[in-house]
Amino acid sequence: MENSNLQKIYKWVMLILIIIVITSMITAFATYQYLVTNGGLIGAKTTNSLSGLEYTLSRFRSELEEKYIGQINDEDLIEGAIKGYVAALGDPYTTYYTKSEMDKIMTETEGNYVGVGIYMTQDTEKNQILIIKPIENSPAEKAGIMSGDVITKVDGEAYSGEQLDEVSSKIKGEEGTKVTLEILRGSETKTIELTREKVLMNHITAKVLDNNIGYIAISDFDGGAADEFKTKFNKLKEQGIEKLIIDIRDNGGGIVDEAIDIADTITDKGSTLLITKDKNENEDVTKSKNNPIINMPIVILINEYSASASEILAGALKDNGKATLVGMKSYGKGVIQELHRLSDGSGLKITTNEYFTPNHTGINKVGIEPDIEIDLSEELKSQLQIDEKDDTQLQKAIEVLKEI
Repeated sequence: MENSNLQKIYKWVMLILIIIVITSMITAFATYQYLVTNGGLIGAKTTNSLSGLEYTLSRFRSELEEKYIGQINDEDLIEGAIKGYVAALGDPYTTYYTKSEMDKIMTETEGNYVGVGIYMTQDTEKNQILIIKPIENSPAEKAGIMSGDVITKVDGEAYSGEQLDEVSSKIKGEEGTKVTLEILRGSETKTIELTREKVLMNHITAKVLDNNIGYIAISDFDGGAADEFKTKFNKLKEQGIEKLIIDIRDNGGGIVDEAIDIADTITDKGSTLLITKDKNENEDVTKSKNNPIINMPIVILINEYSASASEILAGALKDNGKATLVGMKSYGKGVIQELHRLSDGSGLKITTNEYFTPNHTGINKVGIEPDIEIDLSEELKSQLQIDEKDDTQLQKAIEVLKEI
């Protein structure tokens, strides 16, 4: 019981700090009474704005207690209040997670989870939930869900882009249970029922193509991706590859350090890999720490769904002259988030930095231009699987390497 009270007190201390910074009042109407009944954490009125906030919260709470016919659940209102304050920042990537949501995120990052197997992101321009791609052999892939599809409803309830985290939580669930997604593909709407399964997330696939060209596709940069990349490359090298294609199309990102570790295997020691700026315009420069273990011609395949950590890798190799980029301009998510797990098990993901390529090129809402632009036809984009011979972007990458 004492531990539970300490956890509640911790939540409220954090909430008060957010209140002071954001000064958003209405979404936290339940907070004031809770603080008063649990030891009066607010204490003295230190500022006029906080004094006015106390009054406003108290007034809303009184109205609710007097007129609301339902049950008032303080714990639910606390969670809702914190989410509201963080959402009021207007940053789609800064988010508060409850303990249960945080547990699911950590499970997914570790490489497996129960769900339908979809990589998603928020399309901030259209305020939609965009599917980056389905995971290989997942229920989503088997049902025909494709890159570029938009989720409009989950179990009959409509959602928009800023509700990405809610959609993610709702799609996940117990193994064997069902979830129904409404998918928008172009102008066509599809309703698809899926059964949740334990989804194994493989970061890397690798194979040898003709002409001693190695091919490595990176699906995400979650934990372990860099080590898996090195292992798969060494196996390809044992098979005699002399050139390499790294495919990060449809890769929505992941852990920045994983992308940096991969870039470190290719660039010269001391090379700049990433430049970040914080809110005070302070720059931090990340440089390669090791001598390269990969010394061969490289082509990187990118497209409009290559985002975040994918863009960090592509930008680092392009600016250092270590790879030719082939495909389409990348997505343009040039900001970095830090994920903090709080003492009560909840979490706060905060946008802390904007990042730039080694040449100080901005990426956010701009993307990275390929050296050679080539798109897939609309017919190919509508196919779930594309044969190598029909993949015009892959064939262009092979053509480039043959000429080197």
